[in-house]
Amino acid sequence: MEDSARGQLSGRNTPLSEKVCVIVNPAAGRGRGAALLPSIRSAFQAYGVRDVITTSQFRSEQELATEAIARGFTTIVCVGGDGTTGNIANAILHSGTDARLAVIPAGTGNDFAKTLGTDGESLGMVARRSVGTITSRVDVGRVEDTFFLNSCGFGFDVAVLQGLGNVRWLRGSAVYIYAALTELLRFRGLHATVESTALTRKRALHMMVLLANGPFFGGGLPIAPTASMTDGELDAIAVHDAGAFRRVMMLAAVARGRHWAYPEVHIERAAGFSLRFDTAPLYETDGEVHEAKSTSLTVYCVPGALRVVTGDLGLRLPAAPKIRSRASRGKLGRSPAHPTT
Repeated sequence: MEDSARGQLSGRNTPLSEKVCVIVNPAAGRGRGAALLPSIRSAFQAYGVRDVITTSQFRSEQELATEAIARGFTTIVCVGGDGTTGNIANAILHSGTDARLAVIPAGTGNDFAKTLGTDGESLGMVARRSVGTITSRVDVGRVEDTFFLNSCGFGFDVAVLQGLGNVRWLRGSAVYIYAALTELLRFRGLHATVESTALTRKRALHMMVLLANGPFFGGGLPIAPTASMTDGELDAIAVHDAGAFRRVMMLAAVARGRHWAYPEVHIERAAGFSLRFDTAPLYETDGEVHEAKSTSLTVYCVPGALRVVTGDLGLRLPAAPKIRSRASRGKLGRSPAHPTT
């Protein structure tokens, strides 16, 4: 949905013109953010934008975004990876304003930028779109007090993220693949019960449970190929545990978008999900690891919550739902409304 005029969502007004601030994480992509900084300043100055701020501490982008919104900025341009982007999005969503988010990908994983269509665009294009008034809206997910853009995950993906810090000689999606292969034999799985209004699955040992708002995960892997950021629902990908060889095969299948063919993989779409664990789990949202406050969690979609800047071709559409012809892959019935924020 695009709208260049004043609009409303949940009582929040969108501006007639945009006041733009750029927040750069110099450490993103193991220094890529810093390398891009001179070109970013030049690209945005060409459109009259001189407010370019750099983060100086780990995860300080959320505080900087909160301050920028308080100063009246209505579009925040993030230069970083999915973690930086997610933190800035949380500042926007918790602010109660309708500030807009733009993304220049500069991280290890840039999955949200892929969905926005800005991953292959020039800095000048993003600058031009950021000062303009054309707006798209996307859904976000929520778990506890945290909003997420791409996905919220439990189990194997958390173990992989914790292992990323040990991989210093690779860049881009190769880092994720190497860390994933390393953790395949180490991770023991976790017991979880997954429930939606459409279906309840009994407690089982899982390799991973992922609630996806968008299609991409882990640096471009199409983990949820039919997920849409505009349908008001999340795609749950529950992967039951398996032996070492089977794990390797399923990981390779994820890279090809063919993991749905394995009987260990269950896919379901709903507005919200309830999950129960034996102990309060660790979980990740957009590559950031959190410790749950409880053994029971609700993860749900907040439709159209975030204004965004897309590439010139608009949001990247999800893949055709070929996997839905297999009845054994789980229900995809639509479920009643999610909890309100």
